[in-house]
Amino acid sequence: MNEKTLQINISGRVQGVGFRACVRRIAFDLHVSGTVMNLQDGRVQIYATGDPIILEKLVSMLYGCPRAQIRDIRVIDVNFQRFEDFTIIKGERKVSTGL
Repeated sequence: MNEKTLQINISGRVQGVGFRACVRRIAFDLHVSGTVMNLQDGRVQIYATGDPIILEKLVSMLYGCPRAQIRDIRVIDVNFQRFEDFTIIKGERKVSTGL
């Protein structure tokens, strides 16, 4: 299987509206592993590992999360990471500058 890992940064009204739970449901349905967390600057950051075509579908499905208002999605290819499942990281984290 040709899997890869993406870092996805989403800006807009994406905190306090159930967005992380929606992301986790989408990832679970698509069998994508990774994490989702709030950032201190109001964005949400996702690390997602899966088949490249499935990851594209994940990104497009983010717009369907109810109550969230996405302004911008930035997708960055990062070094492959293996995750056991897809988890919500509680709390806020500072923006990481690299891996």
